Amino acid sequence: MYDVLVVDDDFMVARIHAGFVAENPEFRVCGVAHSTAEALTLAREHSPDLVLLDIHLPDGNGLDLLQRLRDDQPEVDAIVITAAREQATVVRARRGGVTSYLMKPFQREDLSRRLAQYRDQAGAVHGAADQTVVDRLFGDVPAARPVPRKGLSDETLQAVEQALRTAALDLSATDTAERVGISRVSARRYLEHLVEGGTVTVQLKYGAGRPERRYAWARGR
Repeated sequence: MYDVLVVDDDFMVARIHAGFVAENPEFRVCGVAHSTAEALTLAREHSPDLVLLDIHLPDGNGLDLLQRLRDDQPEVDAIVITAAREQATVVRARRGGVTSYLMKPFQREDLSRRLAQYRDQAGAVHGAADQTVVDRLFGDVPAARPVPRKGLSDETLQAVEQALRTAALDLSATDTAERVGISRVSARRYLEHLVEGGTVTVQLKYGAGRPERRYAWARGR
């Protein structure tokens, strides 16, 4: 479970962002701040793993705040969520080591994808890392996506991938079909395609009757 501090000067926007985070079962909101001063206080109280960070705050700049947060907690990560589009701000954010930069307005799925990416990166290294893991962490070489075979839609394939990435537990074909809005038979075809490509693992769950195939996103992909 990753603790998230939401920082935005707009009370309604901050509440919406906190609600988006709460929809992702591996993340929980440990605090909501509307200023630099509030954020510093809450960070000291809760030691968040991740900060959803606005740039324009009433008492300072979000990137300056991130530097101050890291003075106390060097390992804290940040996803910038802002209306700021100035190139200098984007470059500074990148050089400052933010995990991602998300421009307002955005869809909840956009944030969910970035949270899933953060989760995958945060849990990618256990013990020694090989070059493949390092490349993935630094974004040098994107993880390969299987090319859809004939008869499969790339858009649906991405939706199935997203369903697996954001699921707290493994999914059956029926679970996946309900999340994506397709038939169980279609979901099974896409899931098996991803298994063949190595991005998804499958296990059999035994019970009464026939064993059920359960699918999960491969760790570190």
